[in-house]
Amino acid sequence: MRLFASASDRRRGILALVGVAVGFVALYLFVREYAGFITNAEALRVWLQQFGVLAPLVFIAIQALQVIVAPIPGQVVALVAGYLFGSFWGTVYSLTGVLIGSSIAFSLAKRYGRSFVEDVIHEDVVARFDGFVDTVGVPGLFAFVIIPGLPDDAICFLSGLTKWKLPTFIAVISVGRLPAYVFTVYAGGRIADGQFLLAFALIAVVVLASIVGYYKQETVRDLVARIEPRLPF
Repeated sequence: MRLFASASDRRRGILALVGVAVGFVALYLFVREYAGFITNAEALRVWLQQFGVLAPLVFIAIQALQVIVAPIPGQVVALVAGYLFGSFWGTVYSLTGVLIGSSIAFSLAKRYGRSFVEDVIHEDVVARFDGFVDTVGVPGLFAFVIIPGLPDDAICFLSGLTKWKLPTFIAVISVGRLPAYVFTVYAGGRIADGQFLLAFALIAVVVLASIVGYYKQETVRDLVARIEPRLPF
């Protein structure tokens, strides 16, 4: 499969790839050195509050970033959303950020091709899910992204290598990711209300589902691949 139509496109693609790689490295160094609070829910909450009315926009940017920069845990960010903005707006801001980040990941992969994706995703993930993403349909993708703990951020990049269109991809992601974020954001809201028992119970459900999903990735992948061809749609 040809990634570029001409030599000039190839040069532009290489330059763009180098630029993106440098940007990712700089971003990683910044986060590690100056923004470690992103992985700490309480510190992130305090940091966001300083932006006042601009806090929702800053939060959406961080939530989008966590899709592209996988080490940032999206569920921690969603928990802060519930704590700061409440269940409804926290979910709106979380999902908005996730969709923006997913769109960027998908579009970058679509534009710069396989070599770019192989540079930004761990080779083990590419080897395990590349063929799956290429052959599975929309119902299969939905079944895969709805389970917490699976490499759904990596799936965003890999999906950009398929023939899927961005609107179709985003529609599936928005519905598939919604349940886990609703649970987590709602738990953050209950922490703000002082309902700690309910909050921890909800968090435990999401964490347990994430652990099962993480350790059963291949099982889920194979199950989806077997069931999806039998679906009537």
